[in-house]
Amino acid sequence: MLWTYFFFYVKLDFVETYVVERDKKYLAKLRTEVIPSLPSFCNDFFIGISSVTTVLTRYNYGTDLIVFFNYLVSPGAIFDGMNPEDITLTDLSIVKSRDIERFVDYISGYYSSCGDYVKNADKTKARKLSAVRSLFKYLYTHELISENVTTKVAMPKPREKEIIRLENEEVQDVFELLETESAFISEQQNTYNNNNTKTRDNAILTLLLGTGIRVSECVGLNVKDINFANKSFLITRKGEKQSILYLNDEIIDALQAYLTARKAQLEKKKIKPDTVDALFLSLQNKRMSVRAVEIMVKKYTSIVTPLKKISPHKLRSTYGTALYRQTNDIYVVAEVLGHKDINTTKKHYAAISEDIKKSAADKVNFKKKSPQNE
Repeated sequence: MLWTYFFFYVKLDFVETYVVERDKKYLAKLRTEVIPSLPSFCNDFFIGISSVTTVLTRYNYGTDLIVFFNYLVSPGAIFDGMNPEDITLTDLSIVKSRDIERFVDYISGYYSSCGDYVKNADKTKARKLSAVRSLFKYLYTHELISENVTTKVAMPKPREKEIIRLENEEVQDVFELLETESAFISEQQNTYNNNNTKTRDNAILTLLLGTGIRVSECVGLNVKDINFANKSFLITRKGEKQSILYLNDEIIDALQAYLTARKAQLEKKKIKPDTVDALFLSLQNKRMSVRAVEIMVKKYTSIVTPLKKISPHKLRSTYGTALYRQTNDIYVVAEVLGHKDINTTKKHYAAISEDIKKSAADKVNFKKKSPQNE
């Protein structure tokens, strides 16, 4: 496979329909579901951070804060028996660091308001504590509380996980599987797959593995974002930053084949293709969801490598590692993948760090060479 790594960033006056629709949905949920479940001073917090955070970030902060305040009113906690929305700033001022520490311990495993048992790894615990820290920092900075006790609480340290990716041979096996007419054990599933989804699935997998874009960036693509004339496409990164990446011939072939199938799919339902913005469609002719792509990736990769749990993010890791081995330039990898911090690249692509250390092994030698070796 030819790995693509040419790119540049652009600033546009509009954002993609997918991002606008997503933000509208989460803004509505924040206002109607989250904020009414929290103390009234939290509304000022969300307004205060609106200029430096995305809607999705504020919504996620809100759901984490709901867990926090529900804990504070739970049996045995500091505000046992109160309603979360009735907690005042005066009440909050008596919260101590030990209460925050108990909250961190509590979220290791607890029963939700729906009665479901929720177990959180250190990474999730750190995210929830981060939301609480942000709230306390805002309130302290604006002199609404006299002390930010969250600064005294250590952030949970996520355990290092093994980096999982597809090897080159496994990537080739995935594409060979896509080409066969009998990829699955069930003949019914093979018929359904061949007639309905294989061309689309091939386009998505080729795009993900050939560019390293995030699954959210993939499902957010519109047809107009693809420019075959100059082999480029436009994506919306995190923070609604837009970027243009370039396509190789393999990706272009897969996308063009899919667009032909997409046109037939829509016309079969008497829908004009140019009236539907989303590039990748479900069989209901709706924009594919992140979850749908995750299921699709697992469907194919679990056959090729059943012992590895491959997600779209693991395909991103696969691309990042392959790109580094082609370029030997970690800064290129970081820029193409949209990492703001080079340490993020090193963290997620352990093979890169290992390759760097291997390449350094013979770079420095202080011993004099023997005459026969000179």
